[in-house]
Amino acid sequence: MEFSHVSVLYEEAIDNLNIRPDGVYVDGTLGGGGHAAGICGKLNENGLLIGIDRDKDALRAAQERLREFSCRKIFVHDNYSAVKRVIEQYGIGRIDGGLLDLGVSSYQLDVRERGFSYMQSAPLDMRMDAEEPFSAYDVINKYDKKELRRIISSYGEEKWASRISDFIVKAREEHPIETTDQLVDVIKAAVPAAARREGPHPAKRTFQAVRIEVNDELGQLKEAVDSFIDVLAPKGRLCIITFHSLEDRIVKEKFAYRANPCTCPKNLPCVCGKKPEIRKITGKPILPSAEEIENNPRSRSAKLRVAERI
Repeated sequence: MEFSHVSVLYEEAIDNLNIRPDGVYVDGTLGGGGHAAGICGKLNENGLLIGIDRDKDALRAAQERLREFSCRKIFVHDNYSAVKRVIEQYGIGRIDGGLLDLGVSSYQLDVRERGFSYMQSAPLDMRMDAEEPFSAYDVINKYDKKELRRIISSYGEEKWASRISDFIVKAREEHPIETTDQLVDVIKAAVPAAARREGPHPAKRTFQAVRIEVNDELGQLKEAVDSFIDVLAPKGRLCIITFHSLEDRIVKEKFAYRANPCTCPKNLPCVCGKKPEIRKITGKPILPSAEEIENNPRSRSAKLRVAERI
């Protein structure tokens, strides 16, 4: 299948990067190169795009898509949290902008074998980087009941986390849970019928939780926000698109702290010496338009936050 992904909040993200034609920009979630194409389209032959992705399929697709642009390009198979190491590797001190789109790509959702979707039968996988050994199978079949309940409750914000973890442990005592449809059946059995009839698919939150655990998404995001801010040049901007409240909370809190790190009581003069490092360009996040949501329903939960290095 061709790697396809509709870039969410495309114009809003590109506009807010405030791109300099000869600048250095990092797309830390390169995907199929959608946002990167917008960046490259504003760069001249002296400008540089560094594209990072954990998925080699995405890197191959992006290299092909971006071939037509005249700017310099570097493609890196790594996690976006490694941005400091990546730019040091290429002798780059500071960057003029960074972009993170934290959504799972349409390609990853639609390719059955990747095991991200609860709508298709596939091996339990959910790895962003197929070369990593740890997968959804390990979480579902090896975590104890307490750990399962913790991640399903914390990462999935699932009210039925306790019942679901109980049912998973009981089901795997008979035989391993090896496929997505087997897991969906267990979740459906655990969630009361009345709850199944309301809201989203009953497996949605558990699948989100397991995917976050497999890929350490929240841990990587916390590290990445600080790392990107650290390597921004003055006036450089960081744009981050999130898709659920756990991600957005991390970005919001990180931006708030780096914009006002002072720990002194508010009614007393500052003596801690901690100065603001960024200013928040967006107070409230930028949301997709009604037209974008209609054209791409997966954009519904997207939020864009932007910060600029002082």
